Amino acid sequence: MEKLLLTVACGDYDRTKTLQDGTVQPEGIRLNYLPLQAEEIFWRMSNFLEFDASEMSLSNHITMVSRGNSPFVAIPVFPSRFFRHSCVFINADSGIQKPQELKGRKVGAPEYSITAAVWIRGMLQDEYGVKTHEMEWFVGGQEEAGRKERVTLKLPSEIKVNPIAPDKTLNGMLESGEIHALISARAPSSFVKGSPKIRRLFPNYKEVEMDYYKRTKIFPIMHVLVIRRALYEQHPWVARSLYKAFSEAKERAIGAMLKITNTHAATLPWLFAEVEELKSLFGTDWWPYGIEPNRHVLETLIRYMGEQGLIDRPVKVEELFAPSTAGEFKI
Repeated sequence: MEKLLLTVACGDYDRTKTLQDGTVQPEGIRLNYLPLQAEEIFWRMSNFLEFDASEMSLSNHITMVSRGNSPFVAIPVFPSRFFRHSCVFINADSGIQKPQELKGRKVGAPEYSITAAVWIRGMLQDEYGVKTHEMEWFVGGQEEAGRKERVTLKLPSEIKVNPIAPDKTLNGMLESGEIHALISARAPSSFVKGSPKIRRLFPNYKEVEMDYYKRTKIFPIMHVLVIRRALYEQHPWVARSLYKAFSEAKERAIGAMLKITNTHAATLPWLFAEVEELKSLFGTDWWPYGIEPNRHVLETLIRYMGEQGLIDRPVKVEELFAPSTAGEFKI
């Protein structure tokens, strides 16, 4: 029987390498894997449905599900996870020394709805008492002018979101002091170049993030894998096949990391210590797929999205994923 040819767009990750090189092959599928940047994938998939399956912003997927108009069905594969305390940048002349001093300030984000921004706003509220409506939001291109929201915003009146001028960038506005802070999935170029005007709100972010995980057990999920709904309805078995293959690829990546550690094959002097620290903090799987190992994280993100005006109704975790990926069969 001829295999089904599917094009999947996803990042160039160690946890997907064996899918890219064909070592791992989904059952019944001939995979055409396109390793692309996330922003390009999201834009092409959201606007044009160019791929059979792709990486997708988890917050955007949840918003679409809440509105009942999602063209996608997801599987609980999470290609991107990231602690975000490192992603809050401050203008050094703003006088901001601690998170609570963000109240009443002008804060930029490439898009109000991006998952990184949702997590950061939620963390600021839960950890430091800074609520979303207590900041004024400015959205637009971080490095290039003209970026737009991928989803239509329908926010409560107390949340103020302003598009920046079409010829400006958030990076430039942060450095000039037109905005006091920036939250983003990427460090602004002014910071990367060493501008004395820009600093991190949490300079000791690794220490803060480790403490945050120990207390909350949240390793924030950024992206999910989605399948075009029309394809899923025609071939529902594809969901489970892709889920199994992506899970195997991830397990192989973690296994390879442990093997490298044991054989000193990587040119990193403290890799062994890093892996030991990971195991002591997370256990043997620090990048879990599946619904149940991630339920607490997913429910927290859904709560944040409700509090930030990004969903039209409460969403249950099970609504986000193909039913066949919700559990495991037993023999």
